[in-house]
Amino acid sequence: MTTAEKRIDPCRADWLNKQCACRFLNPALLKTELEASPDLIGLADEIAQSRPHLFSATMVFITPAQRDQMQAIIRAISDLVAMPAWQNQVLMNAPAAAQIDFGQDSVFFGYDFHLGEDGPQLIEINTNAGGAMLNLALARAQTACCKACPPLTAAPKTLDELESTWLAMFEQEWQAQRDTARPRSIAIIDEAPDQQYLYPEFLLFQRLFEAAGIRCQIADPGELRWYDGQLWQGDEAIDMVYNRLTDFYFEQANTQALRQAFAAGDVVITPTPRAHALYADKRHLAALSSPQQLASLSLPDSTIATLLAGIPRTFQVTLANADELWAQRRQLFFKPASGYGSKAAYRGDKLTKRVWGEILAANYVAQTIAPPSERYVAIEENQSADLKFDIRAYVYRGEIQLFAARLYSGQTTNFRTQGGGFAPVYITDHQGETL
Repeated sequence: MTTAEKRIDPCRADWLNKQCACRFLNPALLKTELEASPDLIGLADEIAQSRPHLFSATMVFITPAQRDQMQAIIRAISDLVAMPAWQNQVLMNAPAAAQIDFGQDSVFFGYDFHLGEDGPQLIEINTNAGGAMLNLALARAQTACCKACPPLTAAPKTLDELESTWLAMFEQEWQAQRDTARPRSIAIIDEAPDQQYLYPEFLLFQRLFEAAGIRCQIADPGELRWYDGQLWQGDEAIDMVYNRLTDFYFEQANTQALRQAFAAGDVVITPTPRAHALYADKRHLAALSSPQQLASLSLPDSTIATLLAGIPRTFQVTLANADELWAQRRQLFFKPASGYGSKAAYRGDKLTKRVWGEILAANYVAQTIAPPSERYVAIEENQSADLKFDIRAYVYRGEIQLFAARLYSGQTTNFRTQGGGFAPVYITDHQGETL
């Protein structure tokens, strides 16, 4: 093959991420998607003013192989978590709320990946991952810039199917505990919800539920009361809770009513405390990346190989291994075992002795750094940047429903980066060839 024949395919995912500076977002379409009902008029302008870096104007590309590798890792973890040996081991010392099982699978798992040279690397798992509804609106608001290289949605469902898929998902969670088709009312619960960065998404979910004939409230857990075998917000009976709290086990004082109603079976909750205990404690990543611990669970060799290839080696931080981890800190990223949203997370090369002391006094894991990929972004006229990105897979029952990317600069995703924010993920059907 001559040099002339050995040309770069401009439709390769890696080439597009590094070279394509197109701005795919159609702001008018996004406004239409966000304001699809009269009571949401003004939402797009409010987001643009108060959350200017929520949405990126570009998109991120992946290959079919990367999609399939991420799905394989997710299925391997789902198969492992279903094993009694794993559940017995994990739940032995879990909080009381995690011991309760009404059969829910839990909605909107978020599996976060970096795309490494050797394949996708799973960074963490979240059980109340935010952004799905916002990313659906964003994906619907894209325009193609190159007819010769059409992008294909990376989701197994079409974008037009996803809202009905998500509504059916909540109905399945309901039916796991109740014998009717759907709840009469749902409450979306979070701390001071109207102050949450992703509050606009709560409004979109409220629209989804109410369009299906399900009353929907958005509430702080402190507004709830439990009496007469029912959870209440004011005079409104609550049948089901879409749980967006980061008090994963309902241990704070303001979740008392929620905790009591849940334990009594008087309300259906998803995601559940049990799901967090089984999947999302970051200490599990140490077991999932340990050949010895995986071998002890009698897993198929293929499952072990998938997990070891797809999860960076992770360690629980203890006084016993503190000196070794400190010596290796430049290759490690430190995270709270039960943290969320990149809070109190540190790259090892940025650690001070003071922070190291705080880590040793707390409950942390150390994960081998899997560097994120980068996306070339045109920010404004004559201004561009190479931004880092991760890939979030929104998952139910072990199956990917939607991908989204988060573009950022700095140590962690932050929604404070010009040109950054959520971005749709598309798969190209061209494998191409590099020089």
